Amino acid sequence: MSLRRLVMVRHGQTDFNAEGRMQGHLDSQLTELGLDQARRAAGALARYDPARLISSDLSRAARSAEEIGQVCGLPVKLDARLRETHLGQWQGMTPAQVELDWPGALATWRSDPTWSPPGGESRVAVAARALPLVRELEQEFASDPPSTVLLCAHGGLITALTCALLGLAPASWMSLGGLGNGCWVTVQRRSAPSSGWRLTGFNVGVLD
Repeated sequence: MSLRRLVMVRHGQTDFNAEGRMQGHLDSQLTELGLDQARRAAGALARYDPARLISSDLSRAARSAEEIGQVCGLPVKLDARLRETHLGQWQGMTPAQVELDWPGALATWRSDPTWSPPGGESRVAVAARALPLVRELEQEFASDPPSTVLLCAHGGLITALTCALLGLAPASWMSLGGLGNGCWVTVQRRSAPSSGWRLTGFNVGVLD
């Protein structure tokens, strides 16, 4: 059998999210709303009966994963390969500040996943660093019953990894919209381990 399903959940709201600042690898903190988002997501995520919970080592994801792990009954394993896109010189800035210092660069970044912010990394590079983790999980679960693994990470990372797993050409990556705080993406294989991944849910969340 094999790793049958990946559920990739974005962390709860952070202070940087609330202020409209770009985070990247900066270690922002969850707000009270962010903690509540993680707690509300946890019950729904537990219904997937995940066999493993792996999180980005950035605190906003790790803290969200702790809340989810308590409900799912799973320990949290941290993996730096699940970190958000490194935004280089843009980290900590608002989009307005970026536009002032780099006119037009935000539009380029938002339309071209191969383009990197100054001193940062592209979305294609982000997917390339996360894909080996998925390959390792596929090997680890190769002889297990059909299994689900839960990844707790970041919006940019999750979207990029989803596109890479689906085999989409980079030119089409930006057709997927943004991912809300505390929402998740599901990709699943058919019964044959050699079959490709297919998208079964995007921006799934718990309604108020």
